[in-house]
Amino acid sequence: MKDTEEHITMLHGAGGQVMHSLVENYILKYFGGANVEVPLEALDDAAVVGDVVFKSDTHAVKPIFFPGGDIGRLAVSGTVNDIAVIGAEPYALACGLVLEEGLSLVDFERILASMNKTCSEASVSIVTGDTKVVEKGVLGGCVITISGIGRRTTATEKNLTVIKEFRNDFNARWILDSNLGVGDKIIVSGTLGDHGLAVLSAQEGLKFGSGIESDVKPLNVLIRRLLDEIGGVVAMKDPTRGGLADALNEFSEKSGKGILIQEDKVPIRKDVQTACEMLGLDPLEVGNEGKIVLGVVEAKAEQVLELLKGTSAGENAEIIGQVTNEFKGVAMQTVVGGKKIIARPIGDPIPRIC
Repeated sequence: MKDTEEHITMLHGAGGQVMHSLVENYILKYFGGANVEVPLEALDDAAVVGDVVFKSDTHAVKPIFFPGGDIGRLAVSGTVNDIAVIGAEPYALACGLVLEEGLSLVDFERILASMNKTCSEASVSIVTGDTKVVEKGVLGGCVITISGIGRRTTATEKNLTVIKEFRNDFNARWILDSNLGVGDKIIVSGTLGDHGLAVLSAQEGLKFGSGIESDVKPLNVLIRRLLDEIGGVVAMKDPTRGGLADALNEFSEKSGKGILIQEDKVPIRKDVQTACEMLGLDPLEVGNEGKIVLGVVEAKAEQVLELLKGTSAGENAEIIGQVTNEFKGVAMQTVVGGKKIIARPIGDPIPRIC
């Protein structure tokens, strides 16, 4: 008799349509419903309870060390960035470690040292946590869960004040996917696909010539500068699993607006583009861990871009498009003319990148 029962697959954890369907059809069926400002069912990067932003993220990258980073740096950066992109300043983290029997203590200490360094970069501390050990052969080394809390700051208030100068009807208190308005500019802070290709190279032993490395880093200090010194940022996301394509489709779906991007403005390293072409991958669907996608009021977009370009994390930033009411969804103006639909990907094409 044929087994018709559905099962979890790797696609259920890879961002994109399959993962979103799992969350919406199963997880939200049993959780959510809390009377908080930004609840679980909003499916934003973090939740807001009062003026406290709360986030939890689990990382199971394979391998645990890859060009440009490791699972420890990834875990801290991921939670810090998810708190920062909603407009809060992270200030305390909790760490859950699930270690596999046989993990080298040298490697374990290397991961802890990397986490400590990343926390220092982000000006945040791990203040509590838990450790478990499981049998050999089930994890690929370890799994790390980082939970964190963030708080409202004067930078948040300054940013909202600037937005209201240009949008009288704006009343959101946080930087949410649904905030996008017609005319807002879309900015990416740097080249896309670096992290996914770096992890793939480590997984498969591939060499891409120029040494592609992960972009993984905490971005909260940079984000605080954008909000405090310039303002006008209405929406932000870190384009992790599912890449830019998934992030832009989330913006579009939650705001009810269309987004048109320009192909020749999307920053992609030449070696990443070449590697993607060789492997049949779309760099717009490959995950990143040290980039942000921003929706910015048009009047402030050039100033935001200038600030980004003056930093090491944003030197390759570009304004890649704008928000429109001419259509729904996401489209790209191609270099050969015409428009191409950028659909939400089924999932990230590279398994276990975060």
